[in-house]
Amino acid sequence: MSQPPVVIWAPAVKRLLHYKDLVPRLEEVLGKFSKRDSAEVLQPVRTAVPLQKHNGFMLSMPAYMENTGILSTKLVCLYKRNEGSTLPSTQATMLLLDPECGNMKAVMDGEVITHMRTAAVSAISAKLLMHPEAEVLTILGTGKQALSHYDVFTEMFAFKEVRVWSHTRQRADMFCQHVPGPLKAFSSAEEAVRGADVIVTVTRSTEPVLFGAWVKPGAHVSAVGACRPDWRELDDALMKEAVLYVDSREGAMAESGDVILSGAKVFAELGDVVNGAKPALREKTTVFKSLGRSLKKDRKPYVNCALLTFVLGGRNGSSGCRVCSAGV
Repeated sequence: MSQPPVVIWAPAVKRLLHYKDLVPRLEEVLGKFSKRDSAEVLQPVRTAVPLQKHNGFMLSMPAYMENTGILSTKLVCLYKRNEGSTLPSTQATMLLLDPECGNMKAVMDGEVITHMRTAAVSAISAKLLMHPEAEVLTILGTGKQALSHYDVFTEMFAFKEVRVWSHTRQRADMFCQHVPGPLKAFSSAEEAVRGADVIVTVTRSTEPVLFGAWVKPGAHVSAVGACRPDWRELDDALMKEAVLYVDSREGAMAESGDVILSGAKVFAELGDVVNGAKPALREKTTVFKSLGRSLKKDRKPYVNCALLTFVLGGRNGSSGCRVCSAGV
């Protein structure tokens, strides 16, 4: 008889998951995904169930890695909240199953994983595509994703200036007050973007907030928001003039309003660059459109050695896993 699933709450995930471990393993799995080897990674485009009464969606993102024996899925509820709402805009849960028996092995809070995974892949895109002498980082947005992107970008890169913009100056000022390190808040998105070498868009906007006319030639843009086919963060000029990279061609063509509505052509997946199949055109203006694939959100939390050991075999402390004494 199978044991009941382990439940791993957000504080434990946060203690165990670190960018220095997450980034290289995400880079590895991006490459595996782009090879389209079903024994390495099998994942369909995520499905969406409209929650019309609550102005949201429930997304389901399954993935199976046959060679490593990992079967998992992520369930996330995404909402467009009214201004001033105290309700969360996203809630996520991760499920790990036994691929042979089908029983559930673990239930994990998915919020920390989602924020860190998304930011880590954006950082990988910058590592591969931004100019090596990039000095100015601009973040459009001030939510949890903005914070996770600030954390990993300032951990991995030595920017001389970091700028932030929000729809209200108050939010931008509050963001600057609550993060370690020097930032500059801007009231105008255009002013924040002008001259920036790397631009991260992490907004809940459904209309463009970043315009090609503002973007410095040779800049790199990591576009994280606008995850529905009729939502936008970037205008047509930027989408058509930049070299477009994505995490998944299928996902981009099915889900990204920035890609679908602009008619922009995908040049490569990020995994193609990792594999050496396509070049990283650092000298050109580049856009990485992130949609968040289940392979990266669901598999990579388990590459943290301690967490993987705990979930797969160290439940009773027999493995000496540090998670067993972490109060999970």
